[in-house]
Amino acid sequence: MANPLAVWHAEHLNFARLLDLLEEQVGAFHRGERPNYNLMGTVVYYMRNFCDRVHHPREDIAYARLAERDPGMQVVVNRLQQEHRVIATVGEALLDRLNEAEGDVVSSRAALEAAAAMYLVYYRNHLSTEERHAMPRAAQLLTEEDWAAVAAAAPARPDPLFGENVQERFAKLHKQICEEKLSSQD
Repeated sequence: MANPLAVWHAEHLNFARLLDLLEEQVGAFHRGERPNYNLMGTVVYYMRNFCDRVHHPREDIAYARLAERDPGMQVVVNRLQQEHRVIATVGEALLDRLNEAEGDVVSSRAALEAAAAMYLVYYRNHLSTEERHAMPRAAQLLTEEDWAAVAAAAPARPDPLFGENVQERFAKLHKQICEEKLSSQD
């Protein structure tokens, strides 16, 4: 069995890369340029359908077990679990705004920008808290039994963007990420 924390850390790096792409498009929007709404929508769709429905449920179970083993972590765990719910709600609102914008539906520019900013700020802070506080403590305290319980309660599913079999919906985004990765290595 792969180390769940190593898998989560790798996923967090992927999520951060996607947040960077989203932030670049929000920057274009802020400068009065037309961002790539399709790209933005694809990023948020992935985050809603993989992160919120696969990644976060596994974390919720592991972090609950962490709080059982270390009651001093309860406040951090409660906050992380609450942030999972807020991120999902804000992500859904952002996806709605992006779908409106892509469909040329008259939508408030401010509403789209605010939803994107809130999503980015919440998500980045959330990832930072997990990486700095929850994951190191989980590495120290959670047992093989705990990880088996997490896997049984919330089984991992293949990543449709960064996994071995990229779903067609994400093919263009995957290609862009690979090209950017190659160009940054030059």
